[in-house]
Amino acid sequence: MTEDLTISDAVDSFLRQQEENQKIINADAKSDTEEKDREDLIIGLNNIARIIKKSVEMICLGEEVKVNANTEDFRISVHGDDLGIAIGRDGKNMAALEYLVNLISKRKNFLDRKVTIDIKDYRKNKIEKITRTALKMAKKAIKEGRKITLKPMCAYERKVIHNALSKFKDIKTRSKDEEPNRRIIIYPVGGTE
Repeated sequence: MTEDLTISDAVDSFLRQQEENQKIINADAKSDTEEKDREDLIIGLNNIARIIKKSVEMICLGEEVKVNANTEDFRISVHGDDLGIAIGRDGKNMAALEYLVNLISKRKNFLDRKVTIDIKDYRKNKIEKITRTALKMAKKAIKEGRKITLKPMCAYERKVIHNALSKFKDIKTRSKDEEPNRRIIIYPVGGTE
């Protein structure tokens, strides 16, 4: 009977060892896959960065363009001296370039995610400006106890305002009208909607 227990224990021990070995093999394979995915991501983002660099250089003839790719948030920053043409009025040229680059990326299978372009920190500065304006108008709505209507803006800018003001309990925001005249209205809580 004791021989049966030791044989049984040996078989159990052998099976446990095989399971542990399989877990190690699976973990190594998963690690290799994750590493390859990361490498593919970096290669794809670098390909997109090269396309953007070449495009901006062609748009802004004679300008020296520097491009930085951030793999954390898929943001590509473009810097140079005179890149106003690449930005365009209200960032429209930059948005068009972003659209085209994402279309190329999708068709060529560079990345499976959308890339954001920011030329000379235009987008970052605009978000900060919109957020400051939203906070100022929210304070005004609370102080005066009335609704404040903001100028028409694109969906992305409205989303920035909704997110910035969602943290405050004494105001509410709503979007009204149809594109391209869609705008945000800021209401003090308890005020008339």
